[in-house]
Amino acid sequence: MKNQKNIEIIVPPRPPHFVGNGFRVHNFIPSAYRLDMQRMNPFILMDYNSKFYFPPSESPRGVGVHPHKGFETVTIAYHGKIAHHDSSGGGGVIQEGGVQWMTAASGILHKEYHEEEFTKQGGDFQMVQLWVNLPAKDKKSSPKYQGFARKDLSKHLLKDNAGEIEVIAGKYKDTLGAASTFTPLHLMNAKLNANASAEFSFPANYNTALLVIEGNVKVNNEEVATDHFVLFENSGEDFVITAIGEAVVLVLSGEPINEPIVAQGPFVMNTSQEITQAIQEFSDGKFGTLNE
Repeated sequence: MKNQKNIEIIVPPRPPHFVGNGFRVHNFIPSAYRLDMQRMNPFILMDYNSKFYFPPSESPRGVGVHPHKGFETVTIAYHGKIAHHDSSGGGGVIQEGGVQWMTAASGILHKEYHEEEFTKQGGDFQMVQLWVNLPAKDKKSSPKYQGFARKDLSKHLLKDNAGEIEVIAGKYKDTLGAASTFTPLHLMNAKLNANASAEFSFPANYNTALLVIEGNVKVNNEEVATDHFVLFENSGEDFVITAIGEAVVLVLSGEPINEPIVAQGPFVMNTSQEITQAIQEFSDGKFGTLNE
């Protein structure tokens, strides 16, 4: 490749911790491996629930009512089903293979938990939740949802039965993703057959990374194991992923939002004063109401 984008660092999964009692996650963003919010912006958080078996239960596991403001959450369900409700009256189930893109923006209350049928049957659970930052001008936007079943996601079929690129947002070659975004970004799953390769190209200044969801791969001929995260340098544009066996790889690339980031818990704003205001709004009930 004439303009290769080289790997800056390969990050192993950190020890898992539970968010609520339903999400056993490895946190990649922000973390101590140079993966702070500003370096990865617009991707300011990544929690990865690697494949984990939850036994059957009578009561749903998950996270109770909590607020969000100033960003978007993107939940990708690889295995298992996730139910959710929010203070604007929205709700539903993210089916296996589906994606939920929630714009919290001006403020929302939310809860998410294992779907009822999945809870009773138990099974493998695997998901990614990303937080996508919003520019200052859009942090006061009204909350909204974009929900996509597996069948709704755009698919780019690779040549020679190599597999497919499932485009969630942005585009891969001439295939556009289903989700709309506030700033330019790309989010996609590369689903590759054994020994197959896929080429990717993103602007040099975009913050670009990938997470190996299933299998083992080579990235520009450097081997990367399951559940490992790759951060690319902000130079060059092109890289190749080659599956050693069958593999699934989450690829993300976005134009940096060059604005200050001040984060506290579930609030991500531009100044400390805005954080104080968000906490006050939450205390005053301005995000609405939602029963546990």
